[in-house]
Formats: sequence, structure tokens, C-alpha cells
Amino acid sequence: AASRVEVSMPAVVEVESGGTARLECSFYIPGNVSYTYINWFYMDRGSQVRLCHITGSEVLEDNTDYKGRLSVGADRALSISRVTVQDARTFVCQVGAGSAGVGENRTELHVYKVPETPEIVANQGGVSVQSSEMPQIAQCVSRNSFPVPNITWHKNGERLQPEENKVKFATTRTRESSGLYTVSSTLFAHVTREDRHSLFHCTVHHWLRGQRRALDSRRVNVTVFYPAEHVNLHVMPSSALVKEGDDVKLVCEADGNPAPVFSFYKRELEDSWQDLTSLADTTTGVLNLHDVNKSSSGLYRCQTLDLDDMKQLEKDVELVVNYIEGVHVKMEPSSPLVEGDSVKLSCDAHSPVALDYQWNDEKGRKVGQGNQLFLSNLTFETSSNFSCKVMAPSVPGLERSKQVAVAVQGKPRIVSISSPLYVRQDEVVNLTCKAIAFPKPSVRWNVNGTTHEYVENQHVASNLTVRVNHDLLRAGAMCRVSNALGVSEKHIQLLDQKTPESKGVIIVAIIVSILVVAVLGAVIYFLHKKGKIPCGRAGKQDITKPEARKDKIVVDVKSDKLSEEAGLLQGANGEKRTPADQ
Repeated sequence: AASRVEVSMPAVVEVESGGTARLECSFYIPGNVSYTYINWFYMDRGSQVRLCHITGSEVLEDNTDYKGRLSVGADRALSISRVTVQDARTFVCQVGAGSAGVGENRTELHVYKVPETPEIVANQGGVSVQSSEMPQIAQCVSRNSFPVPNITWHKNGERLQPEENKVKFATTRTRESSGLYTVSSTLFAHVTREDRHSLFHCTVHHWLRGQRRALDSRRVNVTVFYPAEHVNLHVMPSSALVKEGDDVKLVCEADGNPAPVFSFYKRELEDSWQDLTSLADTTTGVLNLHDVNKSSSGLYRCQTLDLDDMKQLEKDVELVVNYIEGVHVKMEPSSPLVEGDSVKLSCDAHSPVALDYQWNDEKGRKVGQGNQLFLSNLTFETSSNFSCKVMAPSVPGLERSKQVAVAVQGKPRIVSISSPLYVRQDEVVNLTCKAIAFPKPSVRWNVNGTTHEYVENQHVASNLTVRVNHDLLRAGAMCRVSNALGVSEKHIQLLDQKTPESKGVIIVAIIVSILVVAVLGAVIYFLHKKGKIPCGRAGKQDITKPEARKDKIVVDVKSDKLSEEAGLLQGANGEKRTPADQ
């Protein structure tokens, strides 16, 4: 045994398809004798087929399918390039050493190809929980792998195992012309309504360098059909907030898939039901009620029908339409009111919910709170339309209003006239007379002209357009206002208004007179200070003498002013002087 050649080789060599496989061959020859030759073979149906013959440094390659892909290294290892899955076979290294004999060993070449990411397709038609046979859930396909991979199935991350009448797999394997495998696996399983949320995926298991590896597909969800078990009917908006005039939706919801057929009914008298299905959307389960009123209140029913098992479910809901009706305002006393009276206004209404009351005047201003309003010391100005606003605090937007007229009666009272009025002869003027009264008064003028009348609440205003003449200037005009309760009259005084030219002449004359008096006063004061004019009779001098003119003061007085200025030159005793003395 010691004289024989010992050859050692790895039992298995793994290489990926398309790569280069290196097959090592180590040997031992006793006595340090050199080898004579080395032959490389591969096994084909139990027979050896030589690939190459090595002697010394010479390599003789045989004519096989491997020719052109082989190479021998310095360590006599055989390399095969561009490996394909067909190369997965047994290779033999044979070493000859003359008298030492011949030895050989073999290696299994394993070729692998990592599969592509598996493709998964869920059942597009959906599956029913009531199916008698196991429905198809999904199909998984793994392509271009070697050797044949294995496919497993998972639901919500947990691996599924075949189970009689519950879970099964159907697998097919196809070897392509390339030698690679395509594996398809189909999952069949019964489902429940909880599976509507389940996620399924498949995993492809393969070997790589002696280790088991796995590739996962994406997660898919399957449409599950199941009958409804519960039905719910509710009002939108909330029934507590519905008021007259609103648009209301009755929404019916069932937990089946697909949704069942919906029908709607309203209970009438003696437990009879009115069919409202024609007003509803039977696919979405919505009944629309527009502009609801008090009569829309009542019990409504939604009924569902499952077309698979013809099972019926129903649900009722009470619709309450909130309203305010019968708004009434009472006035006490109800007899005609006169100025100085007091009155009480009372407001009442009916509603299924609590109400608040508010009083507003005709301008919309709030004047009171509560269902009563007290008005005292009434006047014509108090007369107005008051509004009682009724509101439901618990139902936003629900309110009603009622108006009442508070009319204070009395004889007319003239509150405004255009007097006095400055006018000019032949001028066209407007005379105004405004009064307040109820009932509505009539206005009369004692002069002829064109009248225009304006009425606002209890106020009446009359405008008279007239041309001014001598009689109108002298006598003025009379406004007479009357109704069934009395008469009021007022006189309009007309005053002559001067023209702007005459006013200017008068003003100029006054200014000139003031200037003349001022100048004359200044002259007299100057003469008095110089001693030319004595203060008493004893000091009287003749100012007409020649020597008295040495100061050359001359006063030239015009004849039409003579008498006036002469009075200013009288003596202290009031005597008048002769013209010569002056």
C-alpha cells in the first residue's frame, strides 16, 4: 500500500454559473519519485471521458465539449471557465508514476444559479368565506435558478403548512433550455372575514456556498367576500341638531363585503311602513332628505339583503326635526295708545326644546331680553315696529321672529318750520313744514303753490314751492296740519332781504362818516393843545384877525357840512358865533 500513489481532492467544489471552477489535485509518490503523467477525466453515464493529458510541462487537451475552456496551473490544478449548469458532474484526477503505480481521486462540481426575486400574483377576483372548495389565494413563480429551489408560503409572517381541507400547495418545476429551473407554486386555502387584512408572501429557498439562503416576495392582500353580520344607521348631522329647513342624510352601514343591497322605510300610523328606497342610493346606503320639516320626524329603518345567502339585517333610528312654531306677540293694553301711556309686549312660541327671547327695534338694535318687554311714557318718537326674536340655544340656527307695531296716537305736533325766512321780491322759495302725528295727518297751506309731501314713520314733511310777491311778504304763510284727533298751525314769517349792492353802499357811507369825524376830532384836539381854542368865554379870541394866522392853520369847511361843524366850534357857554368869528 505504501508503494501506491496517493491522490487527494476536495469532495465538492461549488461555483456560480458563468464563473470559473478550479479543481485541485494533490498527490504523494513514495520515494520522492516524480509523476509520469496526469490525466483529467469527467464522468458521463458511468464512463470516464478524458479532458487532457499532462506530461512534464506539456498539456495535451482532448477534443471534448470543454475544449477552449480548460487551463492547467503550475500546481497542476484544472480550471474550467464559463461554467454552465451542464458542468455539474464528477471530475477525476489520475496520476501515473511508473513503477509506483497509478492513483486517482474525484471531485463533485456543484454549479448554482441564484434565482430571481420571486413574483407573486394575488387572486384578482377575490375569495369568499362561504366557498365550498378551497379557493386559490395566490401564485408564486421563481425563475432561472439551479439547482431546483424550494418554495414556502407565509401568512402575516408565519409559515403555512399543508392541512387537509384547509391549506394546500400545488408546485410545478420546469427546466429551461439553459438548464436553469423555473418553479411555480400555487396556494389554496379557506379564508375567514379576518383575512381581509391578512398579508401573504412566498419565499424561495436555495443553496449558496453550502448554506441555505432565502428570497422573499412582496406582500399581497386578497379581497375577501363575507356576509354582513351587523348594520348601523345614523343621522348626519346629529339628530339632536336637525332643524326645519335642513338637508339631512341617513347613512346605513353594514360590515359585509361586498356591501349588501340597502332599502329604507319610514313608519307611518298603525305600524305601517312607507317605502323610501326610491329616494336613496341603494349601493352606498345613503338616504337624502331635503328641506325637512316637523312632519319629517319619525322612526326610519334601514334593511340590508345579502345576495349570496339572502340574509336580511335591519336597523332603526329616530329622526327628530326641531322647530319653533306659533310665535305670537300680545300687546296690553290693546286699545289705542296716546302719548304718555305705557304698554306691555308679551311673546310666546311652541317648540320641543327650550327657547330664549330677544326684543329688537326696527333698526335691529337689541332693546330687551325675555318674553316680555315694557315700554313706558310713550311718545310719537317711541312709535315703531318691534320684533320678538325666538331662539333655541341647543339647536344653532333655529330661530323665528314676529313683529308688532306700537302706534302712539295723538293730534299733530309741528316740530319744524322754515321761519323766519329771508327772501327777495319775485324770488322762488321753498317753505317747509314738518310734523309728527298718528293717524297720518294732512298738511294744508293758506297760499297757492306746488307742494311735495314726504312720510317717514309718524313724521310727515311738506315742501311748498312759491314765488314771493308783495302780499306774501306782508302776510307770510300758514302751515296747517290736521288729523282726526286735532289740528296744529304755525306761521312762517318772510323778511325782505336787501340786495348785495345796496348793502355795499350803506357800508361805504358808514365808513366815510367815521373817517370824517375822526379827522375833524384830531384837528380840534391839535388846536386845543396849541392854545388856539380857549376852553371858556373869557379866553374868547377872534381867529379871523391877520395876526392870528401866523401859524397858517386853515380849516376849510364845505357848505353842506357847515351847520354840523359849526356846532363843534361853539364856545363853552354854548353860544353860536357869527360866520366871521368862526
